[in-house]
Amino acid sequence: MQLVSGEKGFELVHESGNWLMKKDLGFSPVEMLVASIGGCGAYVYEKILTNSTIDFTIKSVDISYERAEDKPAKPLSQVTILFTIQVPEEAQGKAERALKLIGKNCPVMQSLDPAIEVIERVQFV
Repeated sequence: MQLVSGEKGFELVHESGNWLMKKDLGFSPVEMLVASIGGCGAYVYEKILTNSTIDFTIKSVDISYERAEDKPAKPLSQVTILFTIQVPEEAQGKAERALKLIGKNCPVMQSLDPAIEVIERVQFV
């Protein structure tokens, strides 16, 4: 991976087009971290549901976050991931219990400061 300094700020070089890393013009580095947490969590949850032979469709993944405003750098304090999924009613309990496995199997979450709380929730449609 490479960062280059462009006219509008640092860009993450990517073969399909560079990603601007500047708040209000692209994604801030904190937003990219939050997106990585959510993306990794979604892929892991998808794999867990597949391995559990649960018939499912992930409709959306909504990610919100809070920052520790009382600390100098205002680091992340909490990330909440809400999975909206379609699952047969008889498998919903199993799909909800599977949420506990995400953090243990997600390399991005395993790389975070333990002070950052990651909350995984599921909503069935």
